[in-house]
Amino acid sequence: MPIEAKAPPVEWITSSGYVDYELALAVMARRTTAIRRETQRELVWLLEHPPLYTGGTSAKDEDLLNPGGLPVFRSARGGQFTYHGPGQRVAYVMLDLERRGRDIREFITRLELWLIRTLAEFNVSGEIRSDRIGIWVRRSSRGQQVEDKIAALGLRVSRWVSSHGIALNVDPDLSKFRGIVPCGIKDHGVTSLADLGLPVSMYDVDIALRKCFQQTFGPTKVVDETLLEIER
Repeated sequence: MPIEAKAPPVEWITSSGYVDYELALAVMARRTTAIRRETQRELVWLLEHPPLYTGGTSAKDEDLLNPGGLPVFRSARGGQFTYHGPGQRVAYVMLDLERRGRDIREFITRLELWLIRTLAEFNVSGEIRSDRIGIWVRRSSRGQQVEDKIAALGLRVSRWVSSHGIALNVDPDLSKFRGIVPCGIKDHGVTSLADLGLPVSMYDVDIALRKCFQQTFGPTKVVDETLLEIER
């Protein structure tokens, strides 16, 4: 998937406050339709959700262990159950894969590389595994070496335009992941930058995400969040 040097920069919006999940779905649906019609540019949208669980197209009912009063949403993205909430940076990635090579596997590889490069900005070594989705870190726990997930991927590609995207754990309430089997993986835990002893601000993470996205996908242009109001 080549970086589109001649294409317009990808628009980059960071939302303040918490964004309701159903609103995010509506915004993504409208923007991806506009991208497909070439009436609006590609977009990366950074946000935080209030506490909730989402289940993708592969989610199994038995993996919803104890929702604990949190809203549960089913969506058309790939993957299984995950948690979203304060302290987790979600990036919804709406790109036109028609002109970026029509290669979904390569697109996923670049998303993984984007996350790995972002983590490296904080001296964290993120890794991928062939048998489980997401970005993983090795760490010591109670005298043993373990692998915990620090970032998740969940995508939808419709008529070669992507939506949904990635979620990076900065400093969320990790106990909320106990209400589900995260991404259907029972034998590994979940971690965050804060849990690894890195008190990184969301602002610092956002700077790293944009820098590393541009290294991986090409130029971006910051636009005002109020432009999304037109789509809501």
